[in-house]
Amino acid sequence: MTFTLHIGPNIRTSPYFEATVADGVRSFSVYNHMAIPGHFGDPEAEYDRLLNGVAMWDVAAQRQVQLAGPDAMALAQLLTPRHLAGTRVGRGRYVPMCDHDGWLINDPVLLPLSDTCVWLSIADSDIALWAGAIGRERGLSVTVTEPDVSPLAVQGPRAMDVAEALFGAWVRQLKYFAFREVDLDGIPLVVARSGWSKQGGVELYLRDGACGTELWDRVKEAGRPFSIGPGAPNDIERLESGLISYGADMRRQTLPANPFEMGFAGMIDLAAGHAFIGRPALERIAAEGPTRRRVGLVLDGPSVAGNARPLPLLQHGAQVGHVSEIAFSRRIGRNIGVGLAPLDLPEDANGLTVRLPDGDRTAHLAALPFDQGN
Repeated sequence: MTFTLHIGPNIRTSPYFEATVADGVRSFSVYNHMAIPGHFGDPEAEYDRLLNGVAMWDVAAQRQVQLAGPDAMALAQLLTPRHLAGTRVGRGRYVPMCDHDGWLINDPVLLPLSDTCVWLSIADSDIALWAGAIGRERGLSVTVTEPDVSPLAVQGPRAMDVAEALFGAWVRQLKYFAFREVDLDGIPLVVARSGWSKQGGVELYLRDGACGTELWDRVKEAGRPFSIGPGAPNDIERLESGLISYGADMRRQTLPANPFEMGFAGMIDLAAGHAFIGRPALERIAAEGPTRRRVGLVLDGPSVAGNARPLPLLQHGAQVGHVSEIAFSRRIGRNIGVGLAPLDLPEDANGLTVRLPDGDRTAHLAALPFDQGN
């Protein structure tokens, strides 16, 4: 049975929408109330380009929440348990965000454009509403908006070749998460050394949606000598690389998790003394110790097609955790997945199974990120 996604007025389209349609997009999903490409008709080729060449992705649905005003950094600090002292203009930082109970509600990258203007490059949740409410309730001098900013990602081993063709050799000197404001022949951009893959590349934050098709075509032309092609953020590569996906691996409404469970303990500096939303809850969790941990799993049996919802993780028939996403990895030659399991579950635990719609699969724990040794 074939299903189609209806794009109505409640689902926004990106500045690159027409360009992706012209280039043969075949699947969309919804992210931050926007249509985001899923694939362009050949997922295997798109995976290969990401691993061995270069791909371009419409990730405009990765919205920016702008905090502007004298208290911009003060509000940013309230929104994340990560201590932001020493944050510098032009250097992004990964900043998990929690609610008052210590549950993760997003894991954006903070982009400080100036001392009085920062962006939060968010995953899939309504952080602009949250940030605006916190700022207003605390009486801070800050305005929270969603600016006209739409990222386009260029990812893969040849991504920096494409970036250099567009901007010059300086782009190779950007450190990871560093960024620079540039003008590409009248197209206003922020160029960041970042992206949702471990293959390397840049994200081009377009600052004028009217230039969407023009930027798409410029990137495509610059990437032509390197066989660039369109694609989308790749779930298989992110599983192989151990990347976290807010919404898939955790979501406040359906898969609540705290930063300690997701492996963010190194970012939670409770000794620094700074105030942030959720501090009392995280202090309690830190004192008591987390009860779950993020794990990788390998599933036996024939290749799996993925999953549409979380799957129970069982031990000797009793549920002990859940698996948030699974996929077959050609690189590893196995079915792999990630999920949450009891903290005291040993690495060599036996009797583990994952409940799929067509029956249970034997599984065993595996180290993250995945490699040939698992």
